Amino acid sequence: MNDGSDWPTDKLTALRLGRRLVAEVPASRPDLRAFVDIRPTQSEPDVQARDEGWVRSDAERSFRLEHWEYDREHIDGFDYDVGSALIRSADPPEESELTTVLNAWGTQPGLFVYPWESDDPR
Repeated sequence: MNDGSDWPTDKLTALRLGRRLVAEVPASRPDLRAFVDIRPTQSEPDVQARDEGWVRSDAERSFRLEHWEYDREHIDGFDYDVGSALIRSADPPEESELTTVLNAWGTQPGLFVYPWESDDPR
């Protein structure tokens, strides 16, 4: 199991709490912008915790990764999905495989930020 040392502590904690993270990555063309999105999976215990008013930490979460490209002209508006394309996706079942997939994609954990710190339109 990955000890999380590749991840900044605050970002690893966010993932374990079920929070989404985003990294801007190089796009395939100059008229596009690209982002990799990590969404931790939510389980029934997460729903129960939310209903009770707290957030559950889980070091055993699985994840959904998506790499999207967006047209620069549309990224800031309501039509951000016009011209967008899903480049690739993966479903790592645990933290160690999350890092393995990101390394294969050429994306390092240190690039990820909270969604509000990025221009990711989703």
